[in-house]
Amino acid sequence: MDRSSASAFVNAKAGGMLKKSFIGERAAKLFSVSSLSELWGLLFTQDVPAVPEVLLAQQIEKKASNVFIKDYIKLLSNYSHPSQLLVDLVTFYEYDNLKEIIAALVAGKKELPALVDVGSYKMLHYEKWPNIAAMTADTPFAWCSSLPDVTKQQHLNTKLDIQYLHTIWSSLHKIPNGEREPIKNLVVSEYGMYNVIWALRLKVYYDMKPDQIVSLLVFTNSKKEKDDPFVADAMEILDKDINNYADWADWRYARFLNPHEEGVVWTLDPRWVEQAYKKDLNQQMMRKFHQYPLTDCVLYTWFKIKMNEVATIRTATEMLRLNVDKGMAMSFAGVAAN
Repeated sequence: MDRSSASAFVNAKAGGMLKKSFIGERAAKLFSVSSLSELWGLLFTQDVPAVPEVLLAQQIEKKASNVFIKDYIKLLSNYSHPSQLLVDLVTFYEYDNLKEIIAALVAGKKELPALVDVGSYKMLHYEKWPNIAAMTADTPFAWCSSLPDVTKQQHLNTKLDIQYLHTIWSSLHKIPNGEREPIKNLVVSEYGMYNVIWALRLKVYYDMKPDQIVSLLVFTNSKKEKDDPFVADAMEILDKDINNYADWADWRYARFLNPHEEGVVWTLDPRWVEQAYKKDLNQQMMRKFHQYPLTDCVLYTWFKIKMNEVATIRTATEMLRLNVDKGMAMSFAGVAAN
């Protein structure tokens, strides 16, 4: 079908799928079950696998991701030529798969780990396992041709994260001007705030100085210019006092700060800021999904909304597996109790 017809179909189909998703008020249902088997039954129609709880938890998380990606690819397939940004979104899981592959190889595992299937959007040569050079050959990951030692594994993961963000930023600018702005605002908000939270963690937990923090921020490209949109908000808070609430009163994100009581010692809590922002971002995505029908913003926001649903399922799974307090788990996931 032509792009206009495809957009109309995708808009209707994606909206219907969200109504059945465990988001918003429905997300609380994920935390109403009392066992992993019950959670499986809530999420999937297939019989519960006869496996130990630890393995069932892993299977729930992996299956939720696979169902999400399968649905996304179905929606994407309605376009004969989907925009590069929408294609690049799904490749997030190829980056994630590569991280898991590297972790398995570094740990000496003999079998390919359970991974997310991205269908025709595969880039890695999975059939070449366990040869990492052959698996990444002729792909955007070709530079990753040998295994790092354990101490360098996180550095490699960070390099992959940065590569993915640069790819998203580049493909964003291939979208026509008329459709680009709302998505660009969401991208800048999301990744800009990730830099803010990272900067806050470095200030609070490691007492790092501004220059040290700047060197660890993620920019939109390798130029690392001071007016880069991903780092602008983080730059504004580098000199603020984490023990002085008044220093943060005029901050544009002050609504995300942990509460302050007059006369009580206060220290900024990065975890509180992160959880408050995640909840706000999810609400932004829902608003934009409805606000810009028949544009790429529909599938962009749908992807992010469903990705958050998978993260919420993971939290519910961990709550059951580790016997975590329900209220604490729901708060961590940004889910309101009914």
